[in-house]
Amino acid sequence: MAAEVLSQEGVDGETELSLIITDDEAVRELNRQFRGVDAPTDVLAFGAGAEEHFVTAPDSPPYLGDVVISYQRALAQAKELGHAVGEELKLLVIHGILHLLGYDHQEEAAARKMRERERAILAKVQQ
Repeated sequence: MAAEVLSQEGVDGETELSLIITDDEAVRELNRQFRGVDAPTDVLAFGAGAEEHFVTAPDSPPYLGDVVISYQRALAQAKELGHAVGEELKLLVIHGILHLLGYDHQEEAAARKMRERERAILAKVQQ
């Protein structure tokens, strides 16, 4: 599914990212450590470009970064929205990868653009 998100966003060729599905406590600690927010959240994205000392092997494909998802948040949100946890996980993966590709939702216009891309990509991966 991650490959489909990258393809939909025009990312050609080999690229790497990591996808970590963990619990609220691990996500809360990352959120506190890197964002100064002492609370769990559903998904965090850490772009490789954000770390100036990140080292990769000489012949390795470009590394986009890490997407970290709280399974507990995904489960709770799926229940609240009335769909399967698998659907929520798909949306969170899409959301996280879009962050790695530079999308943001701090401003309303940017948030609207990001939501539109999420919906469009989700529709494609569900076909």
